[in-house]
Amino acid sequence: MPEIHSEPTLAAAAPYDALLLLSFGGPEGPEEVVPFLENVTRGRGIPKERLVEVGRHYFRFGGVSPINEQNRELLAALRADFAAAGLDLPVYWGNRNWAPFLVDTLREMAEDGHRRIAVLATSAYAGYSGCRQYRENLADALATLAAEGHTALRVDKLRHFYNHPGFVEPMIDATLAALAELPAGLRDGAELAFTTHSIPTAMAESSGAPDDPARGTPGGAYVAQHLSVAELIAEAVAKASGVADRPWQLVYQSRSGAPHIPWLEPDICDHLTDRQQGGAPAVVMIPIGFVSDHMEVKYDLDTEAVAKAAELDLPVARAATVGADPRFTAAVRELLLERAATERGLAPRRCALGALGASHDVCAVNCCPNPRAPRPAAAQA
Repeated sequence: MPEIHSEPTLAAAAPYDALLLLSFGGPEGPEEVVPFLENVTRGRGIPKERLVEVGRHYFRFGGVSPINEQNRELLAALRADFAAAGLDLPVYWGNRNWAPFLVDTLREMAEDGHRRIAVLATSAYAGYSGCRQYRENLADALATLAAEGHTALRVDKLRHFYNHPGFVEPMIDATLAALAELPAGLRDGAELAFTTHSIPTAMAESSGAPDDPARGTPGGAYVAQHLSVAELIAEAVAKASGVADRPWQLVYQSRSGAPHIPWLEPDICDHLTDRQQGGAPAVVMIPIGFVSDHMEVKYDLDTEAVAKAAELDLPVARAATVGADPRFTAAVRELLLERAATERGLAPRRCALGALGASHDVCAVNCCPNPRAPRPAAAQA
């Protein structure tokens, strides 16, 4: 029987004594942009002048990425949700690439007496950049802390939440709200473009656990999981809007790799061009690949894609991301209590929508392999 927690307490979260919100990080001033990008691209041999060019996205917004402030909002919302639910569990925040850095946050947690830590990464899907790289960062941080004498820390990453109702349902509402922004005469004919970060096709194909049925689909688990979410949202929007055959497609954005390496396509701007030529009256862009409205959303969609749409004279609207929606913060709490119950040997209810079901708790050793060279990763079998 599923374990049910009507009034969560600290005991319900056992064996965990803290939650870590783990994110990407971003600069918060012009002087931080290039050092931040150096952290992001370390080991790839990218010259500083190229980083300055890439940094123009950030300089356009005063050198400030919205992601840190959005993580502060999510951190506050998680703490408020836990408190309202009677779950007396501290929540910390650390980043992969900028302050507060992951290793510093884990050190603070260790010095505060925490030993068993659940980790929520702000990436909903399987893949190297969205899962394994975070676990490699955790392994690096744990090794640094072990050398300092903090040897008792253990971290467990919470499962992928792409198809949890607390993630999908806010996206459905956001899509309907974006449709409502369009002129009334265009809404029924408007098409849906579900967007996510493009990645190399080889990385996409190897994404997921080797025994995950989704990995055997074209594009591997990364594409299959996005398609599942897109279909869920499209079906719900069709029902709510009364338009049963509204066209939709999964498209990509934010490509950053060398031109000769194949990446997932089509790009959102190419897709807008194609749909304008195909007679679409309007397009709603739904950034299902992102938890919050950070730079890839603000620049690549709200700036570049919107400019392309204006050039094409194609009306567009953009759906909001989940952010700190109360349904999402509640979902994080549910994921934490679900994993805690599993660790105690119980069989909790595992919420998931769609055909793929709930994701695995523990990543396999060869899950979402590093495309450059194998590296130690935490939170795996």
